[in-house]
Amino acid sequence: MRKFLPFLLVAVALAARLVPGPRTIDDAYITFRYARNLLAGEGFVFNPGERVQGTTTPLYTLLMAGLGSVSGGTQAPFPWLALGVNALADAGTCLLLYWMGRRLGAGAAGFAAAMVWAIAPYSVTFAIGGLETSLYVLLLTGMIAAYLGRRRTLVGLCAALALLTRPDAILLVGPLILDRFYRALRGGEKLEWGELLAFTLTCLAWSAFATLYFGSPIPHSVTAKLAVYRLGENAALIRLIQHYATPFMEDDTLGVIGIRIGLLLYPFLYLIGARRAWRVERRILVYLVYPWLYLLVFALPNPLLFRWYLTPPLPPYFLFILMGAEQLLSELFRLRAKLPLPAWRRWTPLAILTILPLALCLNTWQLHPDHGPDRPAPEMAWFKLELLYRQAADFLAPRLSANSRLAAGDVGVLGFYTPARILDTVGLNSPESLRYYPLDEKYYVINYAIPSQLILTEQPDYVVILEVYGRKTLLADARFQQQYTLLRTIPTDIYSSQGLLIFEKN
Repeated sequence: MRKFLPFLLVAVALAARLVPGPRTIDDAYITFRYARNLLAGEGFVFNPGERVQGTTTPLYTLLMAGLGSVSGGTQAPFPWLALGVNALADAGTCLLLYWMGRRLGAGAAGFAAAMVWAIAPYSVTFAIGGLETSLYVLLLTGMIAAYLGRRRTLVGLCAALALLTRPDAILLVGPLILDRFYRALRGGEKLEWGELLAFTLTCLAWSAFATLYFGSPIPHSVTAKLAVYRLGENAALIRLIQHYATPFMEDDTLGVIGIRIGLLLYPFLYLIGARRAWRVERRILVYLVYPWLYLLVFALPNPLLFRWYLTPPLPPYFLFILMGAEQLLSELFRLRAKLPLPAWRRWTPLAILTILPLALCLNTWQLHPDHGPDRPAPEMAWFKLELLYRQAADFLAPRLSANSRLAAGDVGVLGFYTPARILDTVGLNSPESLRYYPLDEKYYVINYAIPSQLILTEQPDYVVILEVYGRKTLLADARFQQQYTLLRTIPTDIYSSQGLLIFEKN
């Protein structure tokens, strides 16, 4: 029976992603536009001729470009390419979690964690959303698995590739490097040329290119996100605490009581599981502290936490919570006793560990989503805004050329489905936008507002905004009203907006 479990994990992970199909998120389209421009010979750019590193995932961009080159070039089906890569990556993560559980003497917990990862909304949503999250998590998990298995060159390679997939990989790569040097200095485990070269050459190669090409190895989008959005005090900390209290989406089933239970239960189970893992393998320390270091580092600067930022710490969080639960169940059912037990009793903990979190996660899936393809998908896989922007893109595309300039706060769909040069009012791909921030808090209705002076100075040919983005700025500015004409309003109440508005310069 046990030999079939890995095949079951892979089958479930693939099915959970291929059945919903692509439900692509706006940020993924930014990556796709970079990849398409590479294939078109324009270079690693969002707008031709503008060398701005507006993507934080160069490795994933290059991977999409590489796959695109053998599947249609600039016409490649990027959402499906991303879905295929992500489905395979998540299947790989499932196998690694199962392997780690068995390595740590907790096979049932490893299987349960892997199965939950296979169908968890925070895993599936961004895989079918086209983001780099699945590849990123696979590289982090693979790095830890290789570290436990003493495959040092592979550790160095995974660490470097993880950093090129997302820069916040340093939160796990950094502690691992420190642990590795400590063991080399105090434990007699000599550093090997293979691991040093795999890590340093890969990182240096990209850093040298990014410095020469963009002017800095640090993605411009990192600083832009901190400058533009406005949040309440401790908003990120509160969101993270809620997230860590409901790893299996308990709030959807149990409401507020689920959050209250999770605040106490999951740290307790994590502590038990961490203690158990530490006793078996001391190298696991870096993985044990990762979710908590992640919480601390993301809470302190109080950034706007997009949903996909909440995903990376979940695999170790699942694993050690379920290891703690397995420990308690093992003692409850006396599985450590020397007397033989009936088969059903030996499998009971595995069933409990797997079925309960699976049921909680599956409760957040919809058989018939209210938008997009009529296929089962997590409720979290919401992309109504992207569908609205696609309507705007289809409306504008015949009016636009490569010389047209279009301003927007959400630029992925518009950038991918129109030929226009994009003025990114958030500043991720347009550094000139950041000159107009920070903006006085009186202009904000939600956490984002477009400065009037940005549009009045840059004079784009078209402006596409949710009404709420400009309610107290553009729409209240007589100068903007004189210079721009409203072409179309696409009805929506997203973020309490009164439509998606399309303006043309007079």
